[in-house]
Amino acid sequence: MFLCLGLFGCGDDSILLSDQEADPVVIDVPIAYIKRIAPYDDEQLLVEQSITRPADFIPGASLYIKSRAAVSATETNISAAAFFSEEQIAANGPELDTYDVKDVNVSYDGERLIFAMRAPEIEDADDDEQPTWNIWEYDLTSDTLRRIIVSDLDAEFGEDTSPVYLPDGRIVFSSTRQQANQAILLDEGKPQYQAIDEDRNQTASVLHVMDADGENIQQISFNQSHDLDPTILSSGKILFSRWDNAVTNNTVNLYQMNTDGSDLEIVYGRHSHISSRSDLALHFTQLAEQPDGQVLAMLRPFSTNQWGADFINIDVANYIDDTMPIASQSGLIGPAQTPAIFDNVLINGDISPGGSFSAMYPLWDGSERILFSWSQCRVYDPEQEGNTDEELQILPCDDSLLENPVVEAAPLLYGLWMYDPIDNTQLVINVPEEELIYTDLVAMQPRAFPGNALIADEYDQDLALEGLGRVHIRSVYDFAGIDTSPQGITALSDPTQTPVADRPARFLRVVKAVSLPDDEVRDFDNSAFGRSSAQLMREIIGYVPIEPDGSVLFNVPANVPLSFSLLDQDGQRISERHQNWLQFVPGEVKTCNGCHTQNSEMPHGRLDAEADSINLGATSSGGGFPNTNPALFTDVGDTMAQTAGRVLGVSYPSADIVYEDIWTDPDIQTPVASFSYAYSDLQSTLPISSSCALIWNSLCRIEINFPDHIQPIFSVDRQVYSEDGVNLLEDRTCVSCHTPDGVDDLAQVPAAQLDLRGVASTDDPDVFTSYRELMFTDSEQELSDGVLINRLVEVTDNDGNIVYEVDEEGELILDAEDNPIAVTETVSVTNSMSTNGAISSNRFFRVFDQGAIHDAWLTPAESKLLSEWLDIGAQYYNNPFAAPVN
Repeated sequence: MFLCLGLFGCGDDSILLSDQEADPVVIDVPIAYIKRIAPYDDEQLLVEQSITRPADFIPGASLYIKSRAAVSATETNISAAAFFSEEQIAANGPELDTYDVKDVNVSYDGERLIFAMRAPEIEDADDDEQPTWNIWEYDLTSDTLRRIIVSDLDAEFGEDTSPVYLPDGRIVFSSTRQQANQAILLDEGKPQYQAIDEDRNQTASVLHVMDADGENIQQISFNQSHDLDPTILSSGKILFSRWDNAVTNNTVNLYQMNTDGSDLEIVYGRHSHISSRSDLALHFTQLAEQPDGQVLAMLRPFSTNQWGADFINIDVANYIDDTMPIASQSGLIGPAQTPAIFDNVLINGDISPGGSFSAMYPLWDGSERILFSWSQCRVYDPEQEGNTDEELQILPCDDSLLENPVVEAAPLLYGLWMYDPIDNTQLVINVPEEELIYTDLVAMQPRAFPGNALIADEYDQDLALEGLGRVHIRSVYDFAGIDTSPQGITALSDPTQTPVADRPARFLRVVKAVSLPDDEVRDFDNSAFGRSSAQLMREIIGYVPIEPDGSVLFNVPANVPLSFSLLDQDGQRISERHQNWLQFVPGEVKTCNGCHTQNSEMPHGRLDAEADSINLGATSSGGGFPNTNPALFTDVGDTMAQTAGRVLGVSYPSADIVYEDIWTDPDIQTPVASFSYAYSDLQSTLPISSSCALIWNSLCRIEINFPDHIQPIFSVDRQVYSEDGVNLLEDRTCVSCHTPDGVDDLAQVPAAQLDLRGVASTDDPDVFTSYRELMFTDSEQELSDGVLINRLVEVTDNDGNIVYEVDEEGELILDAEDNPIAVTETVSVTNSMSTNGAISSNRFFRVFDQGAIHDAWLTPAESKLLSEWLDIGAQYYNNPFAAPVN
């Protein structure tokens, strides 16, 4: 038992009852909110909420509506009618607390509510037979409630949450349906399934749109983890929270896109998660645009049992991060984030003087007021410590109580309020009640319809018919408006000033994420990822050349998650791996200025925030670039890639790396010889299908599995014979020397201490010995009496003295001849390959360099295959259905 004494505002705010004074703007506007019974676990702690688990079912919530934003207005439960009769609702029995509701939004005319709701659990049913989250709508004018998707079968196809009305009447929502992704899986020859997130814990929930009647469901985002909390900006674009979770990323950032999924770009937050406010990274959820254009967002850790945190205003128009303005506003210093209401809300787990917010909604009536759900800061009276006979008293926080080292936080006590920043007042709308939490809140007032952002700014109908998008990078040497090329792109673009071999970036690789199934679809061992699971599994779409000025123009398959890597002339990655997924819808033509590094905080990925491109393009039309082939005539402003695309056609990435010197003017100097690294030159298994080897198209993928495509390289016959083909001069076959099996079945030390046999490893039987030896540190071996053993050497101290074995008392241990026994250790052999990529695997490749011991023993095609496999992560398998079942 406890008793609450007092109710106060925060700081100097004044608290008013909503019936004290007439409010002609708000009082007559209906409000809707979700009220739920505080959910406790077995330890009497509030159940944890996690951004990463959007489909969690926590029963005990209901959606209510009030005709007026006043304490005295009667509240009506409008959600219970979906599952219960009028008699059951009137009886108000415990069964009414068996379903869940969340994610309420209101139509632009203020007459309809849309929300996510999950039916009560079915007793004794399996998990896959339980209800899913569905999208529901309530019409205030007709007092009717309906599920948007009528068919039970269609409604239960996925977990549907976070619905919002689009300006054209359709609905955007987050869902695990993954409709387009599943269709693409079929095209790739895989079964249909709903892919799990990059943590491999939950089915990824991404954005979809559907008509107002639940028909024509289309997937519009293709992240490999969750895309959540969509809201519609005044521009008509969809702003949403994206869980960037590829490799080292693990943050929730703000992105925007058109309603067809085009023009996807980050808006805010990449480097704004570390804060003095918390030891945990903080993320942006529950988004809403405010009338002044700022974005209202909840700032919270991934997981919390507080059922609230703080809300902030974010100046997204002028900033891309908290202290990083967009390039055109470089004089600003921030912060972009300011408290929405109170400036003393803590999110670090300590008692928060400013209490905790669970929901906010800005009013669009010009008053700057905000509706919010708030729990006041409360503590138990520390003077009662140890006295269990008295009723526990709860006190509102003050400085003296918060400074008391033994003070304990009291349970959260949420109520509904309205904040007026002009008068600095808090108006009570719903008086706080113990054991209840308000988690969503909207005002059903009309507001202006947003614009329509339906398609990409640049759209090509012919591309759309082919199911392709198009990418134009003005220069890969452009890093936040800085020319990073060694000579400068003017000199780099001129064949008479910079030889082709001196251009750093020669090719671009297009990489695709592989959607991973859950264990019910395919249960494979973690060893399928190989040395590291950081990159999960990857496929390659193909390769395109980079033009001398660093520009690239190429087509890509639509509606798949892609990333790009820059390569040198050997086809080895020279850039960081791109750790954010790009997408392109059919017909979309997207231009970006350049590249960036993972740790760079300069604006990138949002075109209106970036510095101007370093590549101004051609200075005139009709001529050519300086000292280049005049057949490639320019239009003013063209990059070299645009000119080549216009004259020769825009290419689709090829499976092979192909170079042709199109820019050298043959009247000035001799063009560089063409070359290719082609799969057709391989003597081992190709990592592409036979049909794709004949015709490479947008459904083709390069899929590299170590047992199928890398191991066979080591067994390719490389015997060298005399000119007459009779006498064997040398056997360069990898496994002829890199094996412990010598002549006449006698043991031998594998060449370079590297065993390249395709047999199960004694250290890890799930992978071949060759993989283990290439990717992991091993122990040097030697022959002893015809047997291979680990080589042992004596251990020495810092002074070079031999270290001897001693007993527990520090006395020397002697052998049978009373001699001290030296401490020995194995000798490490460093792995010759690295999951960081081909350039980091130089210990392997350097022996094949010109003039080295194995000069020309690998073909260019083999070197390319090894390099691309290492660059995408050196996985053991890159197809979950190629990996053995666990």
